[in-house]
Amino acid sequence: MKDRARARELAAEFHRKGDPTGWFEPLYQEGEAGKSTVPWANLCPNPRLLDFWNVHPQPTAGKTALTIGSGMGDDAEQLAAWGFRTTAFDISETAIRASRKRFPATTVEYLAANLLEPPSAWRGTFHFVFEANTLQVLPADLRPRAIDNTAGFLCPGGLLLVIARGREPSDPEGQMPWPLTRAELSAFTAAGLEQISFEDSLDLEDPAEPPVRRFRALYTANSV
Repeated sequence: MKDRARARELAAEFHRKGDPTGWFEPLYQEGEAGKSTVPWANLCPNPRLLDFWNVHPQPTAGKTALTIGSGMGDDAEQLAAWGFRTTAFDISETAIRASRKRFPATTVEYLAANLLEPPSAWRGTFHFVFEANTLQVLPADLRPRAIDNTAGFLCPGGLLLVIARGREPSDPEGQMPWPLTRAELSAFTAAGLEQISFEDSLDLEDPAEPPVRRFRALYTANSV
């Protein structure tokens, strides 16, 4: 099981300071220095993204993609390899530098940016947006704004793929990363998107006990 103790400690510390997203940068700095672990830095593309693409490959010629909370860059590089003109952002400047260093010949545009205050030029811009596991590390009161901003990135007819831990409303929230409910994800439809599919499965590749429940949802922005 991955060690999330330091990430949880930093998250709690910065939340107490009134800066609930400030902990990502020091965590990546500590990870770069070998002092702690970035628990989600698997250094490979998300297997649920790969599985989705194997079953539902999309046209990419002349299309743009955005990776939210891009971490060490693996998902963004995969989208670029499939043919998207890809932009990737993370709130951690250390993560962005590490991605550029890992992929020196990359075609991905890596940028430091905050999902809660994204560049206005990105609104209505992207044909494919990928969000995996970012919402679940944000406190519940910040998720609605993050969801609204994420929905706003899509151009008409664009697709949003969301992957997150899942739970029933009656289940305890537990510790960060906090599993989401289907009701929370329904905020994407309230933000104007149409849900195309919703999958609920157990992650049998994760050694956690009990097995981690995962949601994978696909949305589209209606064409005008």
